[in-house]
Amino acid sequence: MTEFTTYEPDNSLKKGYLALFGEIFSELNKNRWLIFQLFKKDFVALYKQSFIGVFWAFLLPLVSVGTFIVLNGAGVFNVGTMTVPYPIYAILGTALWGVFATGLVASSNSLVAAGPMITKINFSKKSLVIASMGQALLAFIIQLCLVLVLLVYYRIAPSPVILLVPLLIVPLVLFTLGLGFVLSLLNGVVRDIANMLAVIVTFLLFLTPVLYAKPTTGALATLSSYNVLYYLVSVPRDLVLFGTSSYLRGFIISSVVALVVFMLFLAVFHLTETRVTERV
Repeated sequence: MTEFTTYEPDNSLKKGYLALFGEIFSELNKNRWLIFQLFKKDFVALYKQSFIGVFWAFLLPLVSVGTFIVLNGAGVFNVGTMTVPYPIYAILGTALWGVFATGLVASSNSLVAAGPMITKINFSKKSLVIASMGQALLAFIIQLCLVLVLLVYYRIAPSPVILLVPLLIVPLVLFTLGLGFVLSLLNGVVRDIANMLAVIVTFLLFLTPVLYAKPTTGALATLSSYNVLYYLVSVPRDLVLFGTSSYLRGFIISSVVALVVFMLFLAVFHLTETRVTERV
């Protein structure tokens, strides 16, 4: 006997939030294999016709860091005072930032990129958004290897907390996925979202102390104090390099915000994904 799955978003909401999230995570559990296959397909497509392949993951952060080193040396931009060599500080920050930036762009484009597939096959569209994060996580792992090489080169012993990196980036991944869920829906309706997002992510990079030390005074210092991304990037970096951070409270609050954003927009996506096919 053939089984059919009927999605009823409005009725799902009437069952209550516990039943709603139970349904969501049960669905994700059933789609584990699909998520992995989608990630593998995206990865192969990304690097298959690339001349230097995965080395792009090394090259891009090196170019970004090199640019800031030149600007700092020329007196155009002050990266601040570092207690560790700047390349290590900046590349680790870039690797963590890339989880957000790469993941957000990829997840927001996931539905549009799979347009022909979602119009022909009935499956959970959440799988597309989640699988798209694989590109960002793989690039992060590659760049983390570069950080380890630099630590050896500068003869700096990282904190044992480096072993907890997979846990430390969970809030950043959840925050990225949460925004990715809602932006993928918006991008399916308004294609300008993709173009706007590229500009916004670049703008956020300069507003967030990733490639420079947090200012102690001024508007940027105040803005950083309320910037969720600052805590989700800087605290894991501090813990890896120094074993401690002055902003653990901000990291905990930001992690709670990330969880709320993820759960909220995951529910929104679940309730509306049946209508996505009509728009994409």
